[in-house]
Amino acid sequence: MSFPKQIKIVYDRNGCIGAAACAAINPEDFVMNDDGKADLVKCSKEGDKFIKIFDVPNQDILEKVVDSAKGCPVDVIEVWDIKENKKLAP
Repeated sequence: MSFPKQIKIVYDRNGCIGAAACAAINPEDFVMNDDGKADLVKCSKEGDKFIKIFDVPNQDILEKVVDSAKGCPVDVIEVWDIKENKKLAP
């Protein structure tokens, strides 16, 4: 796998139950809000989803982003490899 790799996080905040796994695993991209739900940092909104597109520089950071999506107990976080149009998580 070559880096940097452009990925997209798609987050359905409406479905968030506030488990905070994403923020615990990946505090660079997810922070807990006062309402008990997570917020995706530096993102845009498309319809009812929050979207963040960025380049990951190495495997360690990619794994952290993927693990934060896999750690969500209600699967409201998706991670996509943009170039290959491949879903990496969950």
